[in-house]
Amino acid sequence: MTEHSGDPVVGAAVRSARERHGLGLRALAAAIGVSPATLSHLENGKVAVSTVRLRALAAALGVPVGELLVAPVPVYPADNPAEPADWRVFRPLDIREPLASAIAEFVRTGYHAATLRGIAAAAGMSAAAIYDRHPNKQSLLVAALDLTMDEIDGRMAAAAAEAEPGAARMGLLVEALALYHLHRRDLAFLGASEMRSLIPPHRARITARRDAVQHRLDAQIDMGVAAGELRPVWPTRVAGRAISTMCTSLPQWFSHNGPADAGTVARAYAGYAVVMLGGET
Repeated sequence: MTEHSGDPVVGAAVRSARERHGLGLRALAAAIGVSPATLSHLENGKVAVSTVRLRALAAALGVPVGELLVAPVPVYPADNPAEPADWRVFRPLDIREPLASAIAEFVRTGYHAATLRGIAAAAGMSAAAIYDRHPNKQSLLVAALDLTMDEIDGRMAAAAAEAEPGAARMGLLVEALALYHLHRRDLAFLGASEMRSLIPPHRARITARRDAVQHRLDAQIDMGVAAGELRPVWPTRVAGRAISTMCTSLPQWFSHNGPADAGTVARAYAGYAVVMLGGET
C-alpha cells in the first residue's frame, strides 16, 4: 500500500480543501473515521497518509485525489499584496476562516470583548478547530495586522515605481496610503484602534512595520527636497507625520455613500500633501 509519509504538501492541500468547503476539523475526521487529533497531525504533515485514506479524504471533500497531492493555490488573501496588478483597484479579500470572522468581531465588539467562542460560532467552526490553526485570540489579531501591513507595503511599492523621486512620486505614495484606508476600512480601523491590545513582542514588531511606512514617506520627502521639487515651510518630519495621520484617520469619517468617491478623496489628499510640502500639483 502506497503511503505519503508525513507529507506537508498533502497536509496543506487537505487543510485548504477542508476550509474551502467549510468543514470543521471534527466533521472531516468523523467522515473518514479518524480522531480530530489524527487529522490535525495529518494536516500538519506529521503522520503518514495511505492511498486508502487519501481516497477517503478526497471523497469526503468532493475533490479529485490529485488535488490533494499538490500544494494548494493561496487564497489568503486572494490578491497578492506584494504585487498588486493595479494598486488603485481593490477587490474583496478572500480571507480564510476563522480570521474573517475574527476581524468582524474585533471591529464590532473590540478586541477585549470578543471571545474565541463567539468567533467560532460566527465562523461556523468549533473552538477546537480554531485552536488547531490559531493558539489564541492574540494570534488572530496579529494575523489581521500583518495582513494590513503586507498590503500597504505592496501597494505603496507599486505606486512608487510609477514615478521618479519628487513631487509626483510623493503624491502617488499618499494616494496609495489614502486608498488603502478608504477601501479596507475594517482592517485600517483595527490598525488604528487595537495596537494597544498587542502583547509587547507583537507590538514591537508591528510598530516597526508601521514605522517603516513612515520612513518611506520621510525618505521620499527628502528626495523631493533634494530634487528641488518640494520646498516645505515646516520641518519635514513634522509634515511627514501630519500627512500619514490624515490618511490613517480616513476610516473615521469617510462614507462610500458620501458626496465624493474614494478615488476623488485619495487624489485630493495627494494634492494636499504635495502643497503642504511646498510642491506643485
